[in-house]
Amino acid sequence: MGGRLITFEGVEGAGKSSLIGALAAELRAAGRDVCVTREPGEGTSAAVRDLLLADSALKPLSWAFYMLLDRHEHVARVVAPALARGQVVLCDRFTDSTLAYQGGGLGLPLDELARMNALAVGGIRPDLTLLLDLDPEVGLARVRARAAEKPLDRFETEALEFHRRVRDAYLALAKREPERIRIVDATAPPASLLGQARAFVDAVLS
Repeated sequence: MGGRLITFEGVEGAGKSSLIGALAAELRAAGRDVCVTREPGEGTSAAVRDLLLADSALKPLSWAFYMLLDRHEHVARVVAPALARGQVVLCDRFTDSTLAYQGGGLGLPLDELARMNALAVGGIRPDLTLLLDLDPEVGLARVRARAAEKPLDRFETEALEFHRRVRDAYLALAKREPERIRIVDATAPPASLLGQARAFVDAVLS
């Protein structure tokens, strides 16, 4: 049996990393072979991730091109081989991030971004996308509360209205593809959030 690609999306501070870690641990305990990965930075190098997260002078289209460069290499080097090995791939951000951030947030044409995404991934699509939905104001407050431990990045310093547009774009994508994109309540306690996610994941893996 081939692998499964499960992606995680959401605004800043939604809790994707924590959920992925908990879910990966549960799936491994259940005997699943799991590959955990993320975008950007897993396809090319940490230098590209640093550029994308630190350079506030990047133009919107340049930002999109860098993301797509990284995604193409990420699919070729990490995602496609893991799927071929039959692994469950848990990916922190994927194609929907480009549509939400560069499209919804920065106003680039969604149809053009969709075509660019298709070229970058070469036919690989998520079997399931979990959208951790959260009021961006709450998410940014979470992010800023831990700023002493981790400096804010390029995404996190954008204005609140930018993040509201990103959330709206995510919700529009979920409305368009309800069978793939499942919304989970990111304000729920960790155990409840994990339970929501696990139910959707188990349905895909069964």
